[in-house]
Amino acid sequence: MLPLKDGDKPVVHKLLSSGCCARCVLRFCCVSVQAAYRKPPQETLEELRVFIGNTENGKSRQSATHSAAGSPESQNAVGSDPPGGPPIKRVKLEPAEPGAAAAEGDAAAEVKVEEEESGVCVACLGILQELSGPNQAVKIAERVKEGEYEFDTLVLSVSLPAQLCVREHSCWLHVKKELREKSSALGKDDVVPVKEAFKWIMQGLVAKELGGVAVVIRSLFEVSVEFTHPETEADCHFLASTCADCFKPTKNKQSVFTRMAVVKALEKISDAVFLKHYAFPPPRPSSSCVPRDVQCLHASVFIAGRYNKFCRSLPQTPWLIDGERRMESSVEELIAAPVLSSFRAAGFNFSSSGREDVDVRTLGNGRPFAMELLNPHRSKLSREEMKQLQETINESSDKIRVRDLQIVSREAMGRMKEGEEAKTKSYTALVWTQKAIQSQDIAFIDGIKDLTLDQKTPLRVLHRRALAVRQRVVHRMNTRYLDPHHFHLELKTQAGTYIKEFVHGDFGRTKPNMSALLKMDTDILELDVESVDVDWPPSIPE
Repeated sequence: MLPLKDGDKPVVHKLLSSGCCARCVLRFCCVSVQAAYRKPPQETLEELRVFIGNTENGKSRQSATHSAAGSPESQNAVGSDPPGGPPIKRVKLEPAEPGAAAAEGDAAAEVKVEEEESGVCVACLGILQELSGPNQAVKIAERVKEGEYEFDTLVLSVSLPAQLCVREHSCWLHVKKELREKSSALGKDDVVPVKEAFKWIMQGLVAKELGGVAVVIRSLFEVSVEFTHPETEADCHFLASTCADCFKPTKNKQSVFTRMAVVKALEKISDAVFLKHYAFPPPRPSSSCVPRDVQCLHASVFIAGRYNKFCRSLPQTPWLIDGERRMESSVEELIAAPVLSSFRAAGFNFSSSGREDVDVRTLGNGRPFAMELLNPHRSKLSREEMKQLQETINESSDKIRVRDLQIVSREAMGRMKEGEEAKTKSYTALVWTQKAIQSQDIAFIDGIKDLTLDQKTPLRVLHRRALAVRQRVVHRMNTRYLDPHHFHLELKTQAGTYIKEFVHGDFGRTKPNMSALLKMDTDILELDVESVDVDWPPSIPE
């Protein structure tokens, strides 16, 4: 039995006579029992007919149709219904004969029907008819299987054409008039949305086709079904003139009639204005909605590790100038290629704790990095598989090496950037001096502690960084004399310090600088990053 009350009978009458399908009748009667929507729609329609007191008509439907086939009277007989939909006829309410009315009471009104060109529901445009059932579930499952995703659960989402909001509003006003006459209080928000009903019908069917995989409310794997309709513009056009400020063209949208814009417009206009421009109840559609491609999307997977760079001609990210590649590869690409292959991801976003210049090596424990893998078809790798992936990366090139490779959470990614300017980094620079020096000429540098620098944005990065003066601290320095014109300078500095500019001065844009300290021109010939003092990601024993 359907979970309906006697007070629902006039609503059921009105909706069936307006061309709503059986499931939409349940929606507007605020039936939230999911099992009711999973019944075959033809069975639900029969129960609704019985409920409104048209029992005898329901029992004699087929006999009347066959006996009167071809006769004029057959236009008023109840015919067979399309699978998953309302009757191809429109239901009309007519008073029952006096004797029957006395026997059955006021609810025993007889339902007669007349031929209609289309059996498509005026409210859901077919979404809850033939587009909700085993055939659609098979199509969805086939698309999921084609993607070869690995997942434990999935969430089913649906995108509907914006005019459903308009048609639903019209149906609601139609129902509200009846409820007002019956002094019944019911809010529009109580109506079950088409999306919810669609999911209630389809979740179990899709799960069955996928071998019992749980279809849940929240999941990392989303299967999205989109429907469109050719009459969206026609149904929504009147809103553009009555609420012009709600519809503004956007670059990425093919139509101004988005769901959000239509909902906003319907909230602004009065019932009287709406009814002046749109049919009440909605007009019969000429066709049902059209299902588009089923889209599968897995939530991003995040991995992290540390990398060493041993080459002085390798940029961290692809180096492009005016669209042309300047270097054949990059740290990012050497790491990403094997990772994308293992996780079968569609793309990635690469980030790191700072970056080194193309001619700078990164030694020691390496630089922390993280990658967001977009739409991975595989989301879980065992510890052994991650170890094998790390070895694959390291064997692919002698220019880099990766360590501590691991899967991390989105939240953990933030730790790499926390307190970035408070972190420290250690470097070794090979310094050239214009004048000949002895070891005692540079010894005083070892005693300098916490030297504060004022660094104006370097000329070499001025094209991509805003002009500003940044204060940075050189915590300590140590020198190793090599020959009269060269020495090694070891530094521990605040993150973000421009080491090259500190050595040569950048035409006085960094103050103080090594040239000023030694009172001679100096330059930097080589630079190595020795350590990036970030305690993340966690170290993994070899």
